[in-house]
Amino acid sequence: MAKKEEEIENPILKLLDPENNDPITLYDENEKPVEFEQIALIPYNDKLYAILKPVAKMDGVADDEAIVFSFEEDDSNEDQLLVVEESDAVIDEVFAIYNKLLDEQDNADKDA
Repeated sequence: MAKKEEEIENPILKLLDPENNDPITLYDENEKPVEFEQIALIPYNDKLYAILKPVAKMDGVADDEAIVFSFEEDDSNEDQLLVVEESDAVIDEVFAIYNKLLDEQDNADKDA
């Protein structure tokens, strides 16, 4: 039985909700659900990126790795989509920003 559209949780709305830290469910190319832990949202070059870590073992992703997704608009420019970022330069920069934020938080915690 298929879920009604309003019953399906919108992963982008969950990611953008600062009160929500629950895992989100995305669907792979075979429409198989894959759960991800929310790590961070990172703005970079006027775009928003999500760092997500698979909850369960995923082929090609080590246990200590996360995946960078970019927020993209669909062809109609009405809906947002999460797309796996493929540019190594962008991925490196997103993780660099994330690591800098972690370092700043660690320093703030030490000063408190």
